[in-house]
Amino acid sequence: MTPAEKFNALAAFYEQLKTVMAAISVRKGSIPIDSYVGRFFAADVLEMLVSENGGGERLKQYRDEFERVKDLVTPSQKPIHEMTLEEFEKAMNI
Repeated sequence: MTPAEKFNALAAFYEQLKTVMAAISVRKGSIPIDSYVGRFFAADVLEMLVSENGGGERLKQYRDEFERVKDLVTPSQKPIHEMTLEEFEKAMNI
């Protein structure tokens, strides 16, 4: 798979994920997307997407979007299951 194909596949997944998250939000009583726990996973996907090559102009759009949510990504220095409650709350900005 070429870098452009990888980027396009991941971008398509991310766009579908946003659609599904919006639908879940509505089903759960129209909760704000900022209150939906899936936003952390979406931020991780977006982080992976912006690290891919081959995005062209679309990559800039995703980078701009990532700048708004980069504080939600899962920290890579320590797995969540090994964190103390305090570390987890700090990492998740709770």
